[in-house]
Amino acid sequence: MSEVNKMIYICPVCGGKLISADGSFKCEKRHCFDVSRSGYVNLLLSKHMGKTVHGDNKLMLIARRKFLEKGYYSPLRNALCDEVRERFSGNVILDAGCGEGYYTSSVAETADGAEIYGCDISKIAVELAAKRDKKTHYFAGSVFHLPVAEKSCDMLVTMFAPYCGEEFRRVLRPGGIMIIAIPSTDHLWELKEKLYDIPYKNEVKPYELEGFELIGKRRLTYKMELRSSEDIMSLFAMTPYYYRTDPARAASLEALEGLDITADFELLTYKLTAIND
Repeated sequence: MSEVNKMIYICPVCGGKLISADGSFKCEKRHCFDVSRSGYVNLLLSKHMGKTVHGDNKLMLIARRKFLEKGYYSPLRNALCDEVRERFSGNVILDAGCGEGYYTSSVAETADGAEIYGCDISKIAVELAAKRDKKTHYFAGSVFHLPVAEKSCDMLVTMFAPYCGEEFRRVLRPGGIMIIAIPSTDHLWELKEKLYDIPYKNEVKPYELEGFELIGKRRLTYKMELRSSEDIMSLFAMTPYYYRTDPARAASLEALEGLDITADFELLTYKLTAIND
């Protein structure tokens, strides 16, 4: 079987298998989706985009890239790669909610030789990802309507992205592995102390997920020493706090030349136990 015919894409319109041909993906019913110049394919239908925000905007994505490339979240990235190295077997890994590809590209380096896919609802995000990482197949799509064949993925990674159990169970093969990263209770505590009169702890929901067995749990907590206003504001701009903070508080944050901030993550690993019908 040729490489193009092994790809996991299905048509978001009719559900038929998509085949690559002449810079496009087409199904038997002739629905056609062009590959962009940067290398990603847009498989996102307008009816799957929701009524409000369609993923992170360009400001948030650029801020995130600048911040992540300074290495502040590298302990989490390294922990993810260690988990992939230990748990992965098979051929296909899907990063559902890949953003601009920081974690996806590292997974691609770790699982060299595997087929790696990255999906995000933001077309800006997958364009940035595709430009930086040529090893991965990037596509625009919703994690709630994944244009991905049933039981086609050996591993699914989701880093701070929305969780859709029904879709994740559908696309994972029997016994497939899912790795989830979530913020733990104290994540960015000192930043919230600067922004709010009464800062709040993050809520961590119960770990039990329908159809999955929790087989690994790791918490990473450490101090990030931000030593420039630029790094502080990059972190601020990549969070939801940026859009709901009083301008005076934001200005006072920008005036800081340094700030030690807690990073507090949980990396959860699950095995699919439900039977995919």
